[in-house]
Amino acid sequence: MPAASSFAAVLEGLKAAGEDTRLRLVAVLGEAELTVSDLTEILGQSQPRISRHLKLLADAGLVDRHREASWVFYRRAAEGPGGRIARSLLDLLDRDDPVLAGDRARLEAVRAARAAAAQGYFAAHARQWDEIRRLHVPEAAVEAAVRRAFAGAPIRALLDLGTGTGRMLELFAPDIERGMGVDLSPDMLGVARANLERAGVRNCLLRQSDIYAVPVPRDAFDAVIVHQVLHYLDDGSRALKEAARVLAPGGRLLVVDFAPHGLEFLREAHAHRHLGFARATVEGWLAAAGLELVSFDTLTPDGGAGDGLTVSLWLARDPRYVVADADLAQREIA
Repeated sequence: MPAASSFAAVLEGLKAAGEDTRLRLVAVLGEAELTVSDLTEILGQSQPRISRHLKLLADAGLVDRHREASWVFYRRAAEGPGGRIARSLLDLLDRDDPVLAGDRARLEAVRAARAAAAQGYFAAHARQWDEIRRLHVPEAAVEAAVRRAFAGAPIRALLDLGTGTGRMLELFAPDIERGMGVDLSPDMLGVARANLERAGVRNCLLRQSDIYAVPVPRDAFDAVIVHQVLHYLDDGSRALKEAARVLAPGGRLLVVDFAPHGLEFLREAHAHRHLGFARATVEGWLAAAGLELVSFDTLTPDGGAGDGLTVSLWLARDPRYVVADADLAQREIA
């Protein structure tokens, strides 16, 4: 049974939603994370008016907000009394109602514009990324290895640090209850957001954040992925300590990166700070973070050709004993 809410919380939530524009906002924000600019286009109302309604909804807990560079994104609240009220209201609404159908049609136009912008950014950098991809085993082989690494137990709450295009979230979305992708680049988050929307992924959030200080509580995830990120960082050990901080007891951390190599052009052309990592280096970082190594694997291109990049995968786990983690997937991680 869902948790009950206080009389005051229900009354406040109903008052906040009890206006036509605000109810439309709750409905459309149940479909996607959107900015004030997006919402003015969808609802056809002025920015001050939309902002005022959003503040009332946020104060009542029906919508959440988060900042991403100079933008602020809103979404329907998923947790708490406000989240329960918002879900209940949406269950009562007829999706085929002409007002809501019109809003969804305009939402699709906003999504199409967002996807076009993301594709433009991706196209501008595709040549660089393709240049690196040609140096190692196909992405499909890497993704298959990632899935094998996590095959031993189900994942309920997944964090993808340095999410980039959001591919890891897209890969695991059908199998998890909740996911979050973190990246410092607003441009990459735009690409990831467009990719997840195109794939119909609704159970994953994207947040702009420094990888060294992720805005989530301790023990919030039972799986964390650091996929092709460490070679961009000054301090890989610090990043893995932060990953370990948010890992729940018994949770698993997967690190995917390159083995040591001599391709110096990657420093200047692609901003790689490190030319791969020795197995012992990453294992030392994992141990310093309080994690236990579970497995190590490598994927070598072209049967071991010397001019390619070997991909290494380290799987580690939090050694703390799992006493009770039934509420893991329900924790607030927004």
